Amino acid sequence: MKKIILKIDGMTCSACSNGLEKYLKKQKGVEEASVNLVMATASITYEENLTIKDLENFVEEAGFHSLGEEKAYEKEEKKETITPYILLGILGLFIMLISMQHMLKFPIPFFLDMKKSPKSYAIILTLLTIPYMIYVWDILKSGVKNLIHKMPNMDTLVSLGILSSYLYSLVGVGMILTGHHKYVHELYFESTIFVIYFMKLGRFINDHSKNKTKEAIQELVKITPSKAHKKEGDSYIDVTIDEVKKGDILVCLAGERVAVDGEIVKGKSTFDESFITGESLPVEKGKEDKVIAGSINYDNVVEYIAERIGKESTISEIVHLVVEATSSKTKIARLADKICTYFVPTVVGIALLTLLMNGILTKNIGTSITRFVTVLVVACPCSLGLATPLALVVSVGNGAKKGILLKDSEALELSSTVDTVVMDKTGTLTQGILSIREINNHSDLQQEEILNILTSIEKYSTHPLSIGINKYAKENKIPSDIEMTVEELPGYGLKGKEGNNIYYACNAALLKKLDIINSYEEEEKKMAKEGNSVIYLVKNKKVIATFGLRDVIRKESISLVKKLKKANIKVVMLSGDNKETAQKIADEIGVEEVIAGVTPKEKTEYIKKCVEEGRKVMMVGDGINDAPSLSAAHVGVSLSSGTDIANNAASVVLVSNNIEKVADILDLGTRTMKNIKENLFWAFIYNICMIPLATGIIPKMKINPMIACIAMIISSLTVTLNSLRLKKK
Repeated sequence: MKKIILKIDGMTCSACSNGLEKYLKKQKGVEEASVNLVMATASITYEENLTIKDLENFVEEAGFHSLGEEKAYEKEEKKETITPYILLGILGLFIMLISMQHMLKFPIPFFLDMKKSPKSYAIILTLLTIPYMIYVWDILKSGVKNLIHKMPNMDTLVSLGILSSYLYSLVGVGMILTGHHKYVHELYFESTIFVIYFMKLGRFINDHSKNKTKEAIQELVKITPSKAHKKEGDSYIDVTIDEVKKGDILVCLAGERVAVDGEIVKGKSTFDESFITGESLPVEKGKEDKVIAGSINYDNVVEYIAERIGKESTISEIVHLVVEATSSKTKIARLADKICTYFVPTVVGIALLTLLMNGILTKNIGTSITRFVTVLVVACPCSLGLATPLALVVSVGNGAKKGILLKDSEALELSSTVDTVVMDKTGTLTQGILSIREINNHSDLQQEEILNILTSIEKYSTHPLSIGINKYAKENKIPSDIEMTVEELPGYGLKGKEGNNIYYACNAALLKKLDIINSYEEEEKKMAKEGNSVIYLVKNKKVIATFGLRDVIRKESISLVKKLKKANIKVVMLSGDNKETAQKIADEIGVEEVIAGVTPKEKTEYIKKCVEEGRKVMMVGDGINDAPSLSAAHVGVSLSSGTDIANNAASVVLVSNNIEKVADILDLGTRTMKNIKENLFWAFIYNICMIPLATGIIPKMKINPMIACIAMIISSLTVTLNSLRLKKK
């Protein structure tokens, strides 16, 4: 299976996005499709035998236009100006004054007087309306096309309203030209043009508002510079980002932003990476350290080799994942989509019934058409369709700015219901910066030989314990030159083979499993009480040494646990370490429930058990060793470096290692779901109140098409502004 995100043009309301989504899902070879109205994208999972051209043809067949693959790493396109709306607004006021002359009683030229010159009056109004009909051609074309494709949308409703009013007015013009001058009062050009004007203005405002919700994502794209300094001999030349190739040596001056992801080859400086990690403190970096595109170099000149450019860069990867997250659907979004599917046909039915009943009761076709148009215009499904995606785009985008990367919007929905947070110990609640604190030699070998055996095994592993041992070896210049074949034993340790010798660097659980006599249990307990993680070094089924490695607790862990407890959320710590070590860490942090000595498989089984019991579980781990557990939980959260964001099984990634942001995820989820429910409430209330008014069934409380358009705009703005409130926290 392949996956692509296409940029879609021509979607104006939820009926459009729902119709396109349903059409794509019906196509042979399309496994899954999710269309986002706010981002104007379609995320499609499809079989290998289909091409991008095939997918674009499906989009065209559905009545929309594909703008090609969504390129998240590109800058935002130029936006529409307000000039046409100012010009059309002035012309509209002029048309309204002409049409309402009999009510306003102001002087008017003879040829514009409806009573004295009805024919010239009708012709001039017809001509002045033509620019509006040309301007609304895109809506009319879309409305008719979607009706033909049996996917009626907001454009269909508006098109029916505009054409009904306009054609009826043209019939009136024809009657006037044939001598039936009383039809001057049956012209509804002003209603037609103001429906067009406010509809187009509403969309302009709507698009502007939607762009405001995407600002957090757009800011990430804009943060990378457009040029770089490329080293040429002893100097450098300025080149555009597009000219940078992998392997080029680039120069970053003090005060400038890093152009592309790379590795420092010369120099040392401090960098501000807050735009990606959410952490305000600068980070000191030197030779062989990685730098991220967009980070600010504070102090000195550094040279770095270009490694990841264009869409491969960390920023582009983040933006792409954010776009994917906003394209996914929550349960509440799917419910809203289902309602929208039936909404437009229902509105058309109500409008036709209104036309029929008003015709019978008032015996005035002009009044009947006006109310028919008003119902079609006022019943806008836009606010209903925007209620969920707007809130999600704001939350997911702002989360990314704060170093909280949501890979799936459903994670936000589930985060609002979490009642149990399960956390790994090493590298999560603790810093994972381990170091050898105690060595007990139980052999005839020298301590240096013992350490050489240990480091020769551990140098192949990326486990936090192995990293601590390798760091200790490097700092103390301990060799690791014994050639071994090394095998990882998940949950137990490592196995090394050198000639006829078989070594294990492992925990006590493996000794028991291999029936190796353990005479050092008391020694392990003593080290564990001091907070050490204990490693046994075994040679040919005999323990030759024990090592105690101690970790440092993250200062944010204590604060996080306090917050979770205050919110009545159960906190559980899982650890592969022995019970004594794990309990000591738990006591310091404040965690009351500890499950120690478990393998990755047992961690996963515990998560599944919690889920089966009906708990809503969030698992927090390192994203690699805890991958099965992260996948098993309702919400998986991993701590990750900026360049590892896509390489784990979590649905949420903390790009910085600030674990306190777990509380922010829960808060973000709760506030987002509350905001979505508020949006849906306002959208439903609007339609429940306005449709009866539009039909004219409520005595002395009637509205015309122009007021209906304004009300429709207010409805969408209410939902948009309410969603933007999420940006304030």
